Amino acid sequence: MFGISFGELLLIGLIALLVLGPERLPGAARTAGLWVGRLKRSFNAIKQDVEREIGADEIRRQLHNENVMALQSKSKAASSSILDESTQMTALATPVAPTAPAAPIIEPPQTPRGL
Repeated sequence: MFGISFGELLLIGLIALLVLGPERLPGAARTAGLWVGRLKRSFNAIKQDVEREIGADEIRRQLHNENVMALQSKSKAASSSILDESTQMTALATPVAPTAPAAPIIEPPQTPRGL
């Protein structure tokens, strides 16, 4: 974890044996081991929380983007339907010039042929 080699651990153990003595060294090693274990568990828990939060933020961002895209497509559809309705309304509201009634077509009477 920290890049400590076996030789360095041996040196630390020898110094601890000289400073603490053979009677207190096992208790101190046990206490140090418990503290190292607690630190590792705490570090892993924090790491998992951060990873979970990063994943949750990613999911939130993706959901937000999907909602924005859905709203955008709805607004485009609504605006196109409004434009279609307005062009239809404009076409209906445009006054058409009245045309003069057509004069009746009067055909000349037909005369029999050969008479």
